[in-house]
Amino acid sequence: MPELPDVETFRRYLDATSLHQRIRRAVVEAPELVHGVSARRLRRILAGQALASSERHGKYLFGALESDGWLVLHFGMTGGLAYSKLDKPLPRHTRLWLEFDNGYRLAYRSQRKLGRIALTGDPRAYAAERGLGPDALDPELDLERFRALMAKRRGKVKGVLMDQGLIAGIGNIYADEVLFQAGIRPTTRVDAMGDEDVSRLYDAMRSTLQATIEAQADPEQMPEGFLLPQRHQDGRCPRCGRALARVRVSGRTSYYCPRCQPA
Repeated sequence: MPELPDVETFRRYLDATSLHQRIRRAVVEAPELVHGVSARRLRRILAGQALASSERHGKYLFGALESDGWLVLHFGMTGGLAYSKLDKPLPRHTRLWLEFDNGYRLAYRSQRKLGRIALTGDPRAYAAERGLGPDALDPELDLERFRALMAKRRGKVKGVLMDQGLIAGIGNIYADEVLFQAGIRPTTRVDAMGDEDVSRLYDAMRSTLQATIEAQADPEQMPEGFLLPQRHQDGRCPRCGRALARVRVSGRTSYYCPRCQPA
């Protein structure tokens, strides 16, 4: 599933390709993904508009419409954006596309049709309505607030990190990377963690997400010492070379190094 670094990469891609481009028409290929408004009304609202700016909260991408309101995109289990000339074939799994006056289109792709398309008047209100916690990179999410949020939860730390109602944006893959950078096992119970552990986890969360965004969420471009390129069945720790251990946490497969994640 596209997580915070992936969606932030999509947001920057949208900004670089599609802002201020006049939308000639919007084509909805999968009306079942449209929520809170009919596909027909969505098409009418988007036609003639332009995207003036963008925001992101967790795994949700918001595009501000020039006149009023926001287009909301969630990418489900698999998805992304593709900007291309109109005379090129439509990208596979396109569920919505915006045709621009300049002869290009922006396609929203969702392979398994588990994404979400909507409109909202306010991204913050929409996030609250969806029950999302603060974004993991929100400047207002300081260490003190992070401690308070963690104190509200029990259970294994990986499951807590993936709880979108607590902190929005971290999923299965990046939870493993954050925990690896923090030196904490995914099975460690939150209520057993000390202040130093929580502080180390917070610092790792912020620095890891920033670094993966700068790498454009591409495993091949990750900094040296990152787990993601080795995060597979035969993977080895990028630090000590030991075989990675695999365990199920909150129904998801987790990878960690028994030596470098002793906590």
